[in-house]
Amino acid sequence: MRAESFVDLYLAHLRVERGLSANTLAAYGSDLAAFVEFCRAAGTDDLRRADLAVVTSYSSSLAKAGLSARSTARKLSSVRGFMRFLVSEGELAEDPTALAPRPKIGRRLPRPLTTEEIICLIHAPSETTLRGLRDRALLSLAYAAGLRVSELVRLELGDLDFRRGVVSAFGKGQKRRLVPVGEVALGHLEAYRAALSTAPRRTRRTAPNAERLLFPSPSGRPLTRQTFWHIVKRAALAAGLADRVHPHRLRHSFATHLLVGGADLRSVQAMLGHADVSTTEIYTQVTRDHVRKTHARTHPRA
Repeated sequence: MRAESFVDLYLAHLRVERGLSANTLAAYGSDLAAFVEFCRAAGTDDLRRADLAVVTSYSSSLAKAGLSARSTARKLSSVRGFMRFLVSEGELAEDPTALAPRPKIGRRLPRPLTTEEIICLIHAPSETTLRGLRDRALLSLAYAAGLRVSELVRLELGDLDFRRGVVSAFGKGQKRRLVPVGEVALGHLEAYRAALSTAPRRTRRTAPNAERLLFPSPSGRPLTRQTFWHIVKRAALAAGLADRVHPHRLRHSFATHLLVGGADLRSVQAMLGHADVSTTEIYTQVTRDHVRKTHARTHPRA
């Protein structure tokens, strides 16, 4: 079987068994295509003959190409998962990546925005236009519920309970979770939906199922991740935060502000939709840094 066929089987496995998103699958596919190309150039056409020496040489080639330790580790992680899959399918007797050295990388802490910066960002879009009201509602909900961009842009009206103040997010692994939404974000959402309901039909109702979407694009289709990225950048520029904001930083800020405010780690884990609490624990380091800085800034004997 050709190497590409093995890769296709693995990607199908990830899609069906683990429910990974199209973007994540594309990243895996790109990483594995590069590995297959390297193996062929090294004279190993059959991936079942790839051994520790091949994997180690591949790792060295990534470092020589100028990739950071973090990027190299990500690509090797894709190869490692692929090789484990081949072992489980009986195509390999043993995993050649099991003893491969792993790049040493420091754990990069997320950098949250301050509450003042969040307020400036959310209020940057205009209240006098439909697009401005939409952008304000998007930013407000992204921060209020700590949603991933992929979760935010595909929300439907039925996913939001205005009366109870809860949003149902469809996250990684095809799992749903309920996250509370505060009155401020709900107010922004209601203002946007009211304006949308009175907008000319041609600007809001052209695609099938457009009525079901919480944030339809002008064509009536779901917004894209790239569109939200531009919304964040536009608001950040207007708020004077152009160099400090990217979409995922809203999620970082949500988690950090909850922990600084006294929320317990397990509750934050549930709201973020993390399968493993160790993923959430990184935010406790951020809050410790916050406490130290606050002490140094305010204590008379610091």
